[in-house]
Amino acid sequence: MITSIDQLDFSKAYTFKDYLSWKFTERVELLKGYIARMSPAATSKHQEISSNLHFSLAYFLQKKTYKVIAAPFDVYLPSIKGDGETVVQPDLCVICDTSKIKKQGCVGSPDLVIEVLSLGNSRKEMGIKYQIYEQAGVKEYSVVFPYEQVIQQYILQDGKFQIFPLSENNVKSIVLEGFEVDMDAIFDTIGE
Repeated sequence: MITSIDQLDFSKAYTFKDYLSWKFTERVELLKGYIARMSPAATSKHQEISSNLHFSLAYFLQKKTYKVIAAPFDVYLPSIKGDGETVVQPDLCVICDTSKIKKQGCVGSPDLVIEVLSLGNSRKEMGIKYQIYEQAGVKEYSVVFPYEQVIQQYILQDGKFQIFPLSENNVKSIVLEGFEVDMDAIFDTIGE
């Protein structure tokens, strides 16, 4: 039984079964079969932005069958092209097909994923996770840059992400028709 992250071999590929058997407290993700340590605790700015988005999405979805779920929440994505199994913990995800929600997390692709970048993790989010979400068929992927107060939004078209132009004042969703939130409301934080 693995009870410490130090017992793992970071050069070895692991599976969902391995991931579910680990009994340690450190947060990790499994990216194409390989362990990736998660960033240390998020800043207050990160958490406030995530909370603002979560609140807006939850309010919009309150009379719909869709679910918005915040991290920590495991999303299990199958091996694509033999790359290895993936378990990610996006900051926020919206799942339209709620039959994907199981005891251990979401099994299959969420329809919308939002990642709020933390200091030091932008390369991972913009690189490998972009590829993972695209290959897994996530329909809408948004990356929030807290300090720049910018959001990059990608829409899946013909199996490839295309950048979706945003207005200066608000963010709209393609997947969640009618959802719109003011940029000022997203970035209304007191933390640095």
